[in-house]
Order: sequence, then C-alpha cells, then structure tokens
Amino acid sequence: MAAMAIIRSSLLLLLFALAVFFSPAAAIYTNNQARPQAAGAGDDTKVYIVFTERQPAAAELSEMEAGAAVESFHHGLLGDVLDDSSSAPDRVVYHYSRSLHGFAARLTEDEKNKLAGMDSVLSIHERVVYRPQTTRSWNFLGLPQHNDPTRLPFENDVIIGMVDTGIWPESESFSDEGLPPPPAKWKGVCSKNFTSCNNKIIGARAYFNGSRNRSPRDLEGHGTHTASTAAGRAVPGASLAGLANGTARGAVPGARLAIYKVCWDEGCMEDDILAAFDDAIADGVDILSASLGSEMPRDYSTDPMAIGAFHAMRRGIVTSVSAGNSGPFMGSISNVAPWMISVAAVTTDRRIVSHLVLGNGKRFEGSVINAFPNLGKRSLIVDPGSCTEEYLTDKRYKGAVLLCGDGFYSDHHIRLTGADGAIHMRLSKTKKDTAFSFSVPTMILQEEEYHQILDYYNSSNTRLPMATLTSTVTVKDAAAPSAASFSSRGPNLITHGILKPDISAPGVDILAAWSPKAAVSGEEGDDRKAAYNIISGTSMACPHVTGAAAYVKSAHPHWSPAAVLSALVTTATPVSPAPEAELAYGAGQVSPLRARYPGLVYDASEADYASFLCAQGYNSTQMATMTGRASAACPAEVEGAAGDLNYPTIAVPVLNYGVRFAAEFPRTVTNVGPADSVYRAKVTTVPGVKVSVTPDELAFSKEKKTMSFKVSVSGTLRPVNGTLGASASLVWSDGRHHVRSPIYVFPHKRVM
Repeated sequence: MAAMAIIRSSLLLLLFALAVFFSPAAAIYTNNQARPQAAGAGDDTKVYIVFTERQPAAAELSEMEAGAAVESFHHGLLGDVLDDSSSAPDRVVYHYSRSLHGFAARLTEDEKNKLAGMDSVLSIHERVVYRPQTTRSWNFLGLPQHNDPTRLPFENDVIIGMVDTGIWPESESFSDEGLPPPPAKWKGVCSKNFTSCNNKIIGARAYFNGSRNRSPRDLEGHGTHTASTAAGRAVPGASLAGLANGTARGAVPGARLAIYKVCWDEGCMEDDILAAFDDAIADGVDILSASLGSEMPRDYSTDPMAIGAFHAMRRGIVTSVSAGNSGPFMGSISNVAPWMISVAAVTTDRRIVSHLVLGNGKRFEGSVINAFPNLGKRSLIVDPGSCTEEYLTDKRYKGAVLLCGDGFYSDHHIRLTGADGAIHMRLSKTKKDTAFSFSVPTMILQEEEYHQILDYYNSSNTRLPMATLTSTVTVKDAAAPSAASFSSRGPNLITHGILKPDISAPGVDILAAWSPKAAVSGEEGDDRKAAYNIISGTSMACPHVTGAAAYVKSAHPHWSPAAVLSALVTTATPVSPAPEAELAYGAGQVSPLRARYPGLVYDASEADYASFLCAQGYNSTQMATMTGRASAACPAEVEGAAGDLNYPTIAVPVLNYGVRFAAEFPRTVTNVGPADSVYRAKVTTVPGVKVSVTPDELAFSKEKKTMSFKVSVSGTLRPVNGTLGASASLVWSDGRHHVRSPIYVFPHKRVM
C-alpha cells in the first residue's frame, strides 16, 4: 500500500542508487507473511475492489439496518457470479457502506469479469499495496508552544484521523490530562481489544484482510511518530539517547486523535485503506492524515487515496497526504488529486551528523545517527571483501570497522561479526541531508571520500589502519529550509495543469514519539528501544501540515477543505532554490500562524471538482466511481480545461523550450479578512515569461464576498543553467495580507 515516508538502512546503498528513500521499521514492507485465504476460495483468487451504485436507504432505517441492507445487496451480486461452492459472505473482505459505496472481495479472473458486466457495478480493479512514506520543527515553523487555556477549547473540538500503523497510547505525548470528554459530533468507537482510549485518543480501529479484531497498537513506530507530530502534548526533555534534546509537541496539543491502523508487515492494503476512510468519514473526523503512497501515481478513479479523499471532501473533511520518497526523480510524486493536500519534505535548521577520524588525523562527516554507548575508541580498519551474508557468516571481526564499499550489505550480519562498525559508500550524488539509523555504528560517505579511506588503508605508509567513530551531534544548517533529496518531485503525471506538491514541511531528522516495541533502526536484532526517535521522510512532513490544517480549522471550523488548502498554500514562506523549484517544494514551507488569517481564499466545491474531472475527459463510469452516483455523467459538450479549477497555484506545462505559449486561468477569491478591503495585484516573473492580471484591483465591501479575475501567462520558455522551468508569482495584497500564488512554467517533454 501507500509507501510510508521514512528512510531505512538495509540495502541502503541500492536504495541510494535508485534514489528511493524509506526509513526505520515501518518503511519497507515485504510479503513474507501471507494473508489468510477466504473460506472456500481457491488459490487462484485475488482481492478486487468493486464500486457499485449508491443504494437508496429508507429514512426510517438505523445505520445498522441500512448497512445490513447494503451487505445483502453486495451478497446478491456476488452470488450470481461465484464459480464454486463458497458463499458470498465468505468471499467478502469488506463492505463499504458508511461513506463509500462498494465492497472488496476475493474473486477469480472469470468471476471478476462476470461481475464487471453487471449494471449495478461501476468499476472493479485489483487491489494495490501502498506503503508508509517515512519537537523543534514547530519552533522552526514559527508556531510557539502554548498552554493557553483560551485556545484549548477550540482545539478540543478538532478531531484528526490518523491512517497509519496504529499508536502507542502510553506515550506521554498522548496524555489526556485536562482534556474534556470527546465532542458530541464524534460517532466513532474504540476497538474492543484496545482498552487505552482516553480523552486524547478518542477512537481506535484496525483493519486486516477484512478482520477488525486486531489491535490498533503500533508495533512499527511510524504511526506513533506521525500522530505525535500532528497533535502530541508538550513533553519536555524528549530526546533520542540525549540527541536533539528539547520539548516534543504537536501543532494542536488539545486536538483529539482517532486511529485507523491499516499498515502491517506486508504493507498497507488498498481494501484496508478504503475501509478506514469509510469509517473515518462517518465517525466525524475533521482532518484525515495519511502518510502513505503507491510507487506511481494512479488515475483518480482507481486510486483509493483519491477516492477516499473525494468522499471526505464532500463531508468537509481535509485530507493531508505525503508526496512520496522517490526523489529526486521527476514525476515521482504519487498523491496528486487536487482535493487533497500533497506535502513535500524540507530540512530544518538542525542537521544531525557523525564523524569518522582516521589514524592519520583526517576527519570525515556523514549524516548518520550513531546513538550507541562506548563510541570514540580506536578500531582497526578491515576489508572483509564484502559485507553480505555470504561473506560474513561465521566470521568474527571484534574490534574492527569494516569497509563495506558500494555493494549490497547486511546490517544484521555485520552486527553478528562483533564488529565495532561499518563504512559504506554512497552511490548517488544526492546531498547528505538525511541522517540514517543502523543497528551498528556506521558511516556513509560520498564516493570520493570513500576512496580517500581506501588510499589510506592501502598506503605503504599505513602500518595499522585505524579509525574512530564518534557520537552523533547536532549542527546548524543555515541553508534551511531546502528541499529534501528524497522528497518526490512533480510534475503531476495525472493532471499536468495542477501543480503538485502543494506545499512543504519539515521532514528531515524529526524527533517524535516512538513505540517501545519497535527497534530504533528498524533492523533485525537491534534491541535498542526508545520513547522518542529521529526519522525522516515525507511521512514526517505530512503530519506537520495535518497539524497546521487543524490549527486553521480550530479557528475556522466551517471552512471547506479547499479553503484550508488555499490558506496554507498562499501564506507559505520561501524555500532555498532547487533546480526543480515548485516541482520540489510546492508553494513553499507551511506557515501555520499566517495561514490562520490569510485574507483571501481560493474556494472550490464538489461541483467544481466534478467539472474538473469532466475536463479531464472522465466518462460516466469514472464519474460514478468518484461520486458514488450513477447519474454523475459529464455534459456532452465539456467547456474549459483542468487548469480552470479554482486552485491557489498555477501550473503551465509547455511543449518544450523555445516554443511560444499562451494560456489563461480564471480564478475567484473569497474575502475572509476585514469587510472593507482593497487588494492590488503584484506580479513577479522572469525574462521570456509575461504574466498579466485583469482586473488588477479587487475592492471588497463585506466579508465572504467573492470576486473573479483572469491570469494570462505567455511567452517563450528559455533554458537557464541550474533550473528546469520558470518561476513567477501573483500576490494580492491589502497592505496587511499577502496572498501569494506561485506560477510555474515548465517544459512538459523534458520532465516526462
């Protein structure tokens, strides 16, 4: 399922070469544990997601009775296509009936084809596995710590649904001290096998292959980390073995948490995710946070994240998602639907580094977290030939630091040799911006640096090649925030005219709560445990924006998801330039304080998104799948383009460098600031690209008044060293508010 956003160490060198980053335990899932087979189903069945027409329910039916009626309808459909003696209930994995419309079932290829031909079936596809994409960061974002009793009542009404690996409820970050009972709007439950709900964690469910009987406890650490980042209580003195010591906290410590565990050892299954969305929407959450992603973006009508988020949007629920960890490859961002907030990762002003000192005094710096006792002693450098299982089995290298080179290696088997540590060579040229955890003291170096160590090791002047691995320290990063090398890049491969990612947030070396059942490094045999851990990924960036959205929602509970997205995007602060510019970091780094009072917002409704899908060329089946309504067909003559959606950013894909282009973008803003306000447009651009705004002045006479304008972008894009496209912007300002919309022009053919 969706790839969690942390970054792991096993086979790390290969991952570096591919530039696909994950992190500790929850980061990489393998199919070494088969899911149970449905009774009566043969080995030739697969799980399929089936979307059906919405079934009308009698007004007098309770939710339970209405659900039973829908289940009967699903069983009737299945009963007509099953090829063996198994019953329909045995084949069903999930019924989606609370917010979505459909079911998941185990089917043969022939059964799937028969079902697809039924009139009541809108679409059917095989499930996909997603994966998780895996403090001081809130201070860096300018959101001060507070114990303000006047703010807590507003935060108390905000419910954040975390779709992740579960939660460790005993963490201090989830104390409910001083919190009143859950708000009356809450309709969720706490799983029967989870007795740790309180006034902070007000709901907890788990989903596994159709079963809801497993515990939502977090055994991986990822879900605990993301939940505490978004809404954890303030915990002073938090650190990882003394590293990054400070107060760990979320953006909205008074907000409530609802937990939906969908990720297990083998990943996060699409059918489990849809079941979580189905429940969360009906339970009454205000914001959904899902640090999950697929390997590649999918068409919205087959993407469970996009479908779930669409139905959440219809209920006024904001959905925040991670961009992915497949950077710096272009077009690698996986969550791209415009009705959800796609979050990229940037650095903070704190870097975590370790050092290696050779016997000749030469010193090397690497981004590694070496949180081990007894570091700092001199060790003999040894070249075992390779650090794979084959070379290391039954070998003993006690007191040595191993040269592991650039090949595959086994962290587990390095540790079994008794070695003091290992030195690896980074294959990729990406910058050293992310600190990794290993189960043994480790140093990762660039190729040139590694060869300097080889020269020292092989030199005739070196009698005994020695090295010292030092404890990890924190240093200031004056260049922050800058785009994380692992963060997935745009453009949006599904809709080129919608800029993705939307925004960025801290996702590098983030300290937050951790499960004591999860190893610090996530590696086999690592027996180190911690209450707080440091990990990286867009999974860590996503809950920062989740928390910021909750902060905005606490002040404006009736704002639509589009209005919240707009507030966050148009108030974002600058990020250090990257060659991919907005395709790397979106509108910039989230600024929660500014987002709470943006002045103007670009709003959009379900009807606007439906028009957007029609402009995408969606047929009646695709529209019905997205909306759950069989009647949601597009008009015969579709006017406009996908770029006409009232989005707070503007993407201008052009054919190539040197080709003239011209495009117009209609936009409408709503005044959410002072009633009598006059906003004037200011445009910044680059040579070769012209941007004009008509009209260039908007005079508002009352709050919530809307006014429309048109943005025209034209010119000829020229290649400039160090950049891919051209960054321009439109800022509406009344002197107090500065509502900024990035405009990015890029050569479509050069990034595909």
